Amino acid sequence: MVGAAFSFAVMSLLVKVVGQGVPTMEVVFVRSVVTLALSWGMLRVRRKPVWGINRPLLLLRGGIGFLALSCFYYAVIHLPLADATVIQYTNPVFTAVMAAIFLGERMGSREVGLGCLSLAGVVIMARPGFLFGGGTAGLDPLAVGIALVGAVLSGASYTIVRRLGRTDGSLVIVFYFSLVSVAASFPLMLPAFRAPTSMEWALLLGIGLFTQAGHTLLNVGLRRERAGRAMAVAYLQIVFAAGVAFLVLKEVPGPASWAGAGIIVVSTLLLSGTISAPVMPGAGGRSREE
Repeated sequence: MVGAAFSFAVMSLLVKVVGQGVPTMEVVFVRSVVTLALSWGMLRVRRKPVWGINRPLLLLRGGIGFLALSCFYYAVIHLPLADATVIQYTNPVFTAVMAAIFLGERMGSREVGLGCLSLAGVVIMARPGFLFGGGTAGLDPLAVGIALVGAVLSGASYTIVRRLGRTDGSLVIVFYFSLVSVAASFPLMLPAFRAPTSMEWALLLGIGLFTQAGHTLLNVGLRRERAGRAMAVAYLQIVFAAGVAFLVLKEVPGPASWAGAGIIVVSTLLLSGTISAPVMPGAGGRSREE
């Protein structure tokens, strides 16, 4: 799980660097081509069926995943790296809401409250002028909005993955995700296409390789450890993102970013059941593990 978190953080850094010159859709396309080839190769080596069982749902997950990925890459390019990563990590809130609506999973007042608290953390990070005063130097509101849309779409995507887990394996899901992303991003990248330089090609290849490594390590980690503990370790991606952004890009999160990030991380870990809220003596509290 630590390896997965580090891989995804490096992937985000490469996206931010190459995105200064290469259009977002072009980055999505090349990344998807690389992961498509790797996923297909791994399925063939393991002699697993490539086309899956629940194809309509696989295609739907691929389409929603493509939109979520595009939003996340836009946010990474236009926001400080650590801030974009933290906002993306609000997706468990939206996953819980959508799982309650579409899969019938329980969601009580505690979950609703923690979800609202997590979104409050995003507001503190963004510091919109209409709430904090016109002189407040907050994050780009458009980029924050797109980042939140990406988190919502990620929540929808993960909800579909939970349903697909009954019929299809993770490699098939990643294969369809990449396949749909290639088909969708190709026509969208053509109007603004720019031939990458040799260095940019190397960065684009690195994005695909680190993405595949992250997904592979994530799947191994989730198989070998309880989901709650494993996903708690996944939050190291925020630490790694802040670290590489400081070392490479000289980005230093401000106090509001740290405060908002802390609220989001704690509320999301409470939501997932990874950590437990304090229980007053005699309150009859209960813990929940996933």
